[in-house]
Amino acid sequence: MINYPEIYVLRHGQTEWNLAGRMQGRLDSPLTELGRQQAITQGNILYSLGLGGAEIICLSSPQGRAAHTAELALQKINRTATLDDRLVETDMGQWQNRLSAEIRAECPAELWQDLGPAWYFFNAPEGESFADQRARCKMLLDGLHHPAILVTHGITSKVLRGVWLGLEYRDTVLLPGGQGCVYHMKQGAQHLCNAEFPNGIPC
Repeated sequence: MINYPEIYVLRHGQTEWNLAGRMQGRLDSPLTELGRQQAITQGNILYSLGLGGAEIICLSSPQGRAAHTAELALQKINRTATLDDRLVETDMGQWQNRLSAEIRAECPAELWQDLGPAWYFFNAPEGESFADQRARCKMLLDGLHHPAILVTHGITSKVLRGVWLGLEYRDTVLLPGGQGCVYHMKQGAQHLCNAEFPNGIPC
């Protein structure tokens, strides 16, 4: 495993399409009121971790839902994010703008019975492969030489953390996720920081 610097990984807050169960991928939808509050909570967590006075790199996906989350979260620590295309969400190909329930109903059970909800991450027709997404996430991490806050998306968050931890495909897609929290990657492990445990618990 490469000895990467500490990173703080944030997924964007809930969006209108998250609420509807609709695939976003490279498309976009706005944050809900809950999503905006989740971003503010993430900012409070970053502040509780002492990042208000820290010299730290802040990068965000340029997609609207992530950039808005970054704006709301980082204002608590008086930072702004530089937009980086390598943090965009997985391209879901022909499944973008479709309801996940519809897609699941059309696909053979063997595709999803082992991985549960993670089955669709890299199975979309004309979608991005795991190898391609892993390569762009690794390129970003390889270029970091100082601690960084990375604001991104659900699947991209898992792949980033999987690269950081040195995991293969199955263990990567089965990593925990969630909105309104921060994953602090340090000392070879990930720590979940949320409203209940703002300073983090190993996970």
